[in-house]
Amino acid sequence: MARILVIGGGIAGTAAALGLHKAGHDVAVFEAHPDTAEDIGAFLTLASNGMRALAELDASDAVTAVGFPLTSLRLLDSRGAEAAHAPLGEADDPALRYRCLRRGELNTALQAEAVRRGIPLRHGSRLLSVTDGPDGVTAHFADGGSATADLLIGADGLSSAVRRHVVAPTARPHYAGQRVYYGYTDRAPATGGTGVITMVRGSAAAFGYAVSPAGQTYWFARVAGDPLPAVRPGDRAAPDPRAELLPLLREDATPAGDIVAACTDRVMITNATEMPLGTPWHTGRVLLMGDAAHAASPATGQGASMALEDAVVLAKALRDAPDPHTAFAVYEHHRRPRVEHNITVSGGISRGTRTPSRPPSGRHHEDAVLIRQLTWEVPLSTGADAER
Repeated sequence: MARILVIGGGIAGTAAALGLHKAGHDVAVFEAHPDTAEDIGAFLTLASNGMRALAELDASDAVTAVGFPLTSLRLLDSRGAEAAHAPLGEADDPALRYRCLRRGELNTALQAEAVRRGIPLRHGSRLLSVTDGPDGVTAHFADGGSATADLLIGADGLSSAVRRHVVAPTARPHYAGQRVYYGYTDRAPATGGTGVITMVRGSAAAFGYAVSPAGQTYWFARVAGDPLPAVRPGDRAAPDPRAELLPLLREDATPAGDIVAACTDRVMITNATEMPLGTPWHTGRVLLMGDAAHAASPATGQGASMALEDAVVLAKALRDAPDPHTAFAVYEHHRRPRVEHNITVSGGISRGTRTPSRPPSGRHHEDAVLIRQLTWEVPLSTGADAER
């Protein structure tokens, strides 16, 4: 049994803690934010692969208690005409159906499950530095405290302090070519019903929405252009993002413009960002995972699901490999090709150099290699030719 520090209590870090605890390790989570409200304005979809990973972590029930399932995908063209409508993911299996939920809800559900299992989770612990030595690794926090363990996992997101201070100080996320808007609209003039996510291929913006059982429409838009300028202290309040977005959506005869116009809550806007391919993931006793290692543009909708996959594969690697150094190498061997393919595909969609592919109809055709990697009872292969 190893003592393991997880820096970051978001989706990736808390899921990693669940997996490491299941594998028999002594794990503690340190989160910089004082509560679970980071990115509470945004929502996400968990794909069938992410739901499969949750099932292997024995955390399905905690997550299906929030949000709502999505069982089909509808595609509209710029005239508002339906171009396709097909089952989404593994729609026949309730445990593996796509799920739409707010990021804050998912964080809260995973953290509550970690606490229920007796995993220490300390909020308000902002990392200042890491000391990695031959006998252990120590995390130093802004409140003057510290913690020492055998290993440290950096799951602290896009602006990872672990990456910056220890693993890859020169690696920086960069703009992926689109601004992304998120909002919620009550009683929107949307069609399609619940359980459906509708994607709109507009002339000037990509748009998607899903209606919850309570009748609230969750929507997003992706718009190409310059990145958002950095906000500095003393800057004037930014204008309402809808003023920029609505004219673009009104170019087409789709429901998108009416949905956004009916939104009365705050609209969240962010840059689509990605990590460079080949970013180092580990050194010594320290390893990166989730967005800290391989953030991608949200165009494929796979960020959270990839982080959940990471959690399962990392736990299995540390369970099955003979030592941590080998485990980190095995983890990277299994994960890097898949997540960097996602970075490439998602970035291509955001930059307009790649057309989004339609999800397969019926059963979600995850390849057998991924299913073996995620199945808890199946040992994780450790050879370089493991997946041949």
